Amino acid sequence: MNALKNHVQLIGNLGQDPEIKQLESGKKLAKFSIATTESYKNKSGEIVNDTQWHSIVAWDSLAQIAEKYLHKGKQVALAGKLSHRNYEDKDGVKRYVTEIVANDLLMLGKRENAAGDDLPF
Repeated sequence: MNALKNHVQLIGNLGQDPEIKQLESGKKLAKFSIATTESYKNKSGEIVNDTQWHSIVAWDSLAQIAEKYLHKGKQVALAGKLSHRNYEDKDGVKRYVTEIVANDLLMLGKRENAAGDDLPF
């Protein structure tokens, strides 16, 4: 049951290309966001789409995969854990961040060849 204590699984679409950083320690970091959308009918019977944005962090080998293969609009499935942290911005204001630290990543949808053409998996 330990594996279920802090476990997140999402399928969504990237909002932008990943931001890649190479740290002084040699570790690679990828940051990106994905959108998940749920649809439901309101009291009037109208379909409402509710989109949530999730901040994702990937390290080392997953960061390399993100850098090479993930681009804005691509659909991905990922698993990871929730992480909460805070910091002080340049104006001295305390900021709070909740993000998902990815530990598994699966690219969904179509893939592209070197020419940029969509290919089935």
